[in-house]
Amino acid sequence: MTEVIGIRFKKAGKIYYFDPVGYEFVSGQNAIVETARGVEYGHVVNGNKFVDDSEVFQPLRKVIRPADEEDTQQHDQDKLKEKEAFDICVNEISKYELDMKLVDVEMTFDHNKLTFYFTSDGRVDFRELVKELAAIFKTRIELRQIGVRDEAKMLNGMGICGRTLCCATFLGDFHPVSIKMAKEQNLSLNPAKISGICGRLMCCLKYEEEAYEELNRNLPNVGDIISTSDGTGEILSVNVLMQNVKAAVKKKENDPPTINFYSVDEIEVLKVRKNKPQTDETEIIDNIDLE
Repeated sequence: MTEVIGIRFKKAGKIYYFDPVGYEFVSGQNAIVETARGVEYGHVVNGNKFVDDSEVFQPLRKVIRPADEEDTQQHDQDKLKEKEAFDICVNEISKYELDMKLVDVEMTFDHNKLTFYFTSDGRVDFRELVKELAAIFKTRIELRQIGVRDEAKMLNGMGICGRTLCCATFLGDFHPVSIKMAKEQNLSLNPAKISGICGRLMCCLKYEEEAYEELNRNLPNVGDIISTSDGTGEILSVNVLMQNVKAAVKKKENDPPTINFYSVDEIEVLKVRKNKPQTDETEIIDNIDLE
């Protein structure tokens, strides 16, 4: 077991473990730590605790010291300097006519490095821009290209649900999201309705995926032929959450079909139709096959 504290450097960023080196921390404190990017000011989200050695990436970096009032003041001043650096970099990008969009700027606590985050549709030759920025700020410059999801996380905004973006609020990592998740949840496949402001599939499609996968295992598919207490018929639609189906049923082959709802416990699948093309309910009713 290893004693660690958990530190974040952004509101919804990843939690990194550090060796407290004898200091006692509680959630809500701030600390000065040594990272791969240099000395940084971080927010303690997990106080001293012991975790299994397998959860720690060695070598475990150490805390330099708890942050005091002077450190907090410097951190606030650095945020103002980052805004100034942002405006300067935007002007330089315009000067060199580069096809890139500046998103954010970060300065290390020891002022040894400035990182500029940008998005672009392709590769950008920013060598001259780096030289110009290094001459202006007299420090090490790094330009890092990010994706549209990372851009949304940094800038924040409102989702179509009316709430602030999940990625900028509490999601530490992005999880893979696929169109299959929208299909399993019977959502509209209209990109405008299932995409976030970043233009990618919404992260929230992942939240209930496991529950829908479990519920879908018990459901037949649209187009399957089933046997019910009212006769034999074809499934028109399924309700995943209610665990029931809507079917057009005939008591006898020559009888007109009737539409009823049945629980999955009340039906028996007689014939499975795979990869059945989508049709409207009227077409399905007129083409019931009881063979």
